[in-house]
Amino acid sequence: MSAPAKMHADELDIDETLVARLVAEQFPRWAGLPVVRVESAGTDNAMYRLGADMVVRLPRLPGGAHQVRREQQWLPRLAPRLPLEVPLPLGLGEPGAGYGLPWGVYRWLDGDNAHDMPFTRPLDAAAELGRFTAALRAVDATGGPASFRGDPVARHDGPVRAAIRDLGAVGMLDARLATALWEETLRLPQWAAAPVWLHADLLPGNLLTRAGRLTAVIDFGGLGVGDPAADTIAAWAVFDAGAREVFRAAAGLDDTTWARGRGWALCFGLTAEHYYGERCGNGTNPVLAEVARRTVGEVLAEYGGG
Repeated sequence: MSAPAKMHADELDIDETLVARLVAEQFPRWAGLPVVRVESAGTDNAMYRLGADMVVRLPRLPGGAHQVRREQQWLPRLAPRLPLEVPLPLGLGEPGAGYGLPWGVYRWLDGDNAHDMPFTRPLDAAAELGRFTAALRAVDATGGPASFRGDPVARHDGPVRAAIRDLGAVGMLDARLATALWEETLRLPQWAAAPVWLHADLLPGNLLTRAGRLTAVIDFGGLGVGDPAADTIAAWAVFDAGAREVFRAAAGLDDTTWARGRGWALCFGLTAEHYYGERCGNGTNPVLAEVARRTVGEVLAEYGGG
């Protein structure tokens, strides 16, 4: 039996034995199905395959209860309006067996994440993902919960500046260039229209591929409403310059929202590297730190190149 490596001091203890006990107690029709941990660079949830067709997601952190309930409530309403597959909730589990949070059972989606198995036709993937964000944005957002990345990125000013300082000091970053872009981001006008839906975490690990094609978007724990700018993080975290423009055209966002999105990409990349990387962070998530470095590199190359 194995538990995911802990990335945070307050992580909960989760392993196959716990998952099997929770399933047997609350969903006896699935008792006895094999439970196998899914390797993932995700930071908020542990995942365990349940039989051949299901997956169990359990929050790793004490404050993660809202993520599962949010997915269970909203994904069935959003899925029919979206052009890519998303996880289908099959059951909501309650605290039990010594585990104190709600947890969820979902339909298993076949595929590999886009970090491990990159797109073979990135221009097609960029267009498909851009259309996905536009379709999500078009769904009526009335009553939707606030996304954790749906408010102004300026609230991360302190952590971003700390990351610039520390990463610059060890030679991992052009601190002056990063500071210039960050301060330009802070001066941008904010989203003034009604809140819209956003996924908020469109990173390679949350995109599934089959035979090199984008087929699904997973991990809707950050789902919510607000400024859609953060859903452009993928433009720099996933795509190169050519595919980025295809994504931008398909997403259909105005120039100012796109610029705020570049600031969100910088924010994500700097703070994730600063927390999870080897040089300045705890070194617990090398995959996410690699994605973060790549994102910052793409952002600053674009900005520095004018």
